[in-house]
Amino acid sequence: QVQLVESGGGLVQPGGSLRISCAASGFVFSRYTMKWYRQVPGKERELVAGVTSVVGTTTYGESVRDRFTISRDDDNRTVYLQMNSLKPQDTAVYYCNAVRDVAWAFPREVWGQGTQVTVSP
Repeated sequence: QVQLVESGGGLVQPGGSLRISCAASGFVFSRYTMKWYRQVPGKERELVAGVTSVVGTTTYGESVRDRFTISRDDDNRTVYLQMNSLKPQDTAVYYCNAVRDVAWAFPREVWGQGTQVTVSP
C-alpha cells in the first residue's frame, strides 16, 4: 500500500524538544523529495522543511529556521523532523509529504495523515 505514516507527536513545554517521524511504504522513497508541512485550524497549510533526494539539499521555513532540522534515512525509508526551542506558535498538525524527483516514479505525490504537536505553557 502507498502511504506515509507520521508518529511521535505529543505535548511538550515551551523551550522543549520533540522528534517526529514519517515512515514511507509502497513507492521508491529514495527518489522523492520529502517535506514537512503544518496546519492550524482555519489557516493555510505552511511549509516547515524539505529535503531533496540523492544530494539531500534542505529547505526551511522562516519561522523554524535555526530551530528545526529535517533528515532522512533512505535505508529505513523514514524522514525525521527534530524540533528544538519549541514555541506555542509551533502548535499544529504536522503532515509528511513526498513529491517525486524523477518522471518514472509513481505516484507523483503522497500525503500522510498528520500528527498533532502541542506546545503548551
